[in-house]
Amino acid sequence: MSNSPTQIQLIQPDDWHLHIRDGEVMKDVLADTARQFARAIIMPNLKPPVTTVALANAYRTRIEANLKLLGIDSFTPLMTLYLTDNTSADEVRKAKAEGIAAFKLYPAGATTNSDEGVSDIQRCYQALEAMQAVGMPLLVHGEVTSTEIDIFDREAVFIDQVLDPLRKDFPGLKIVFEHITTKQAAHYVRDAVTGEKNTIAATITPQHLLLNRNAIFAGGIRPHNYCLPVLKREEHRVALLEAATSGNPRFFLGTDSAPHAKGAKEAACGCAGCYSAFNALGLYAEAFESVNQLDKLEGFASLFGPDFYSLPRNTKKITLRKQAQAVPTELPLGDATIVPLRAGETIAWTLV
Repeated sequence: MSNSPTQIQLIQPDDWHLHIRDGEVMKDVLADTARQFARAIIMPNLKPPVTTVALANAYRTRIEANLKLLGIDSFTPLMTLYLTDNTSADEVRKAKAEGIAAFKLYPAGATTNSDEGVSDIQRCYQALEAMQAVGMPLLVHGEVTSTEIDIFDREAVFIDQVLDPLRKDFPGLKIVFEHITTKQAAHYVRDAVTGEKNTIAATITPQHLLLNRNAIFAGGIRPHNYCLPVLKREEHRVALLEAATSGNPRFFLGTDSAPHAKGAKEAACGCAGCYSAFNALGLYAEAFESVNQLDKLEGFASLFGPDFYSLPRNTKKITLRKQAQAVPTELPLGDATIVPLRAGETIAWTLV
């Protein structure tokens, strides 16, 4: 990576955690994403969820049709399957053979469209054994769902109750602890002992690097800063920023950009999710610059993700310029609108 105080050039990044939805809204989300990223891990929590290879292939076909309508031929969707209590070992082997990138673990009820997720991880052990055997990564939404556990503690409790036992039972299984939000998660991934090959990594979102939980309540309820896992205390944001900018290859970019129409967010029971696809790279650059670590951005954004997934690194270069960018107050989303992260504000870095 070459850079100056006003310009950064880096290998084109990938987004290792992305929601693009389906239907009319997909085209708008894809346009924002493909402007910045070469590839993206596509989340499977549609209605109904993408639980089989056949459903994933059909979803990929719809994505490719929208890319063609947009005239985009330089973006690759990396498909995933939604893990359930009933996922079979045969489906895992079929998924590997047909190029599915990973399986996604949603604890039932943990987040948007997760009601058909896993109720008890031990019900998935045959599928997990097959995943370990064929080298299929498991992507984890790391929160317990018990109402007895405070929402701000659910990630830390998940480490103790689910993730650590899971890794002991399947030491060869590659796991991505997605959108981590706590000091406990950052330190767990940083310090995890693995075998000869690294088997654990974590993605970090722009909102969790830039915001703490005060951002949800600044002058009133700020629904467009509400996501799951929820923003945490400042000490956790600082720990995440330290992890992301450390140069440790276990941490890489995953926006968890999650489009919800403005009306669905600004509602009596608003949806969880921040929309960062519009300006994600500028947001990440701002976070890295805040601790004078812009030289570490290329590893986090462009190198460590493909290395963990055993995929080739991209070769195309992109340029970010230190140039103020006004974030629109709203963007089109199908026949509705969406409010992007930092709407109405200015960010310091712009993709050339």
